[in-house]
Amino acid sequence: MNVFRLLGDTSHLLSFIVMFWKLFTSKSVAGISLKTQLLYVIVFCFRYLDIFWNFLSIYNTIMKVIFISSSVAVVYVMKFGVPHKDTYSQEDDAFPIAYLVAPAALMGVAFNQDHESPFEMCWAFSIYLEAVAILPQLFMLRTQGGAPLARPRRLSACSHRKDVLCGPAS
Repeated sequence: MNVFRLLGDTSHLLSFIVMFWKLFTSKSVAGISLKTQLLYVIVFCFRYLDIFWNFLSIYNTIMKVIFISSSVAVVYVMKFGVPHKDTYSQEDDAFPIAYLVAPAALMGVAFNQDHESPFEMCWAFSIYLEAVAILPQLFMLRTQGGAPLARPRRLSACSHRKDVLCGPAS
């Protein structure tokens, strides 16, 4: 077993634990992008299609099932969970994900290692989609004012002015 894979899987599982802890302790999905979560469901379903015909190990199979089912569970709680569904802000989660899915699908077909294998195309698609799946979440944070883009410029401006005390942004 590769130690880096084990550490990666462990941190990924920890991220699901933190997500579920946040969902069930706050009873809210405020600030979480449903579109990003849907994209991750697509990513894991397409990446792990081989679960039905390619057995590598019990560990590998269990991790694939956990990643898919956890992603689906997050989406389910966000869409149908009570009181969670009432705290979702569809207006703030307005990123057009078709602009992410379509190019990723085209790239998956065009740029992969075996142009005759549909599974390879699906796997490549999942890689390309995963690279941009976080964008709806970042867009939502920006829309809600949670990720100010001006702060890095402000900090760099402060570093050039030794005579001014630059405190936190107001």
